[in-house]
Amino acid sequence: MTPTSLLLIGGLLLTACLGLAGGQPSPRARADFALATLEVKTPGIIRNGEFFETEIEVRSKAGIEEAVLAVEPRLWRDMTINTMIPAAAEEEFRRGEFRFSYGPLEAGETLRIKIDGQINPPLFAGTDGAIAVYDGDRLIGRQPISIRVLP
Repeated sequence: MTPTSLLLIGGLLLTACLGLAGGQPSPRARADFALATLEVKTPGIIRNGEFFETEIEVRSKAGIEEAVLAVEPRLWRDMTINTMIPAAAEEEFRRGEFRFSYGPLEAGETLRIKIDGQINPPLFAGTDGAIAVYDGDRLIGRQPISIRVLP
């Protein structure tokens, strides 16, 4: 082997080991609001065409009459969302957001949602947007999310 080929292979291995090519554990984004906390675990770096998993937890600090999870469309641009477990009682697109209603949460109760999706081929470089929690139409809080997409 030539020194150039060893450097090239070593560089590729170093890139992969540092997580610069995707495949590392998903980071958690956590926001603490007056009525609830929101935690989102989703890939920070992913490769085009890969399947991914997003986990969302909403922990109620006080009673919430109608827990609504809202996603900005630009976050899911060029993605296919395959499943959301549990399924929302109601789904709609309103005020520029995908909204999913899950009913009431009592103080101390946790809503856990698992989303499975796939990155579509046109998505390159990445996407960003926000996930928000509402009590009906009243905003509790919003967490920005960013996903870098590699070829």
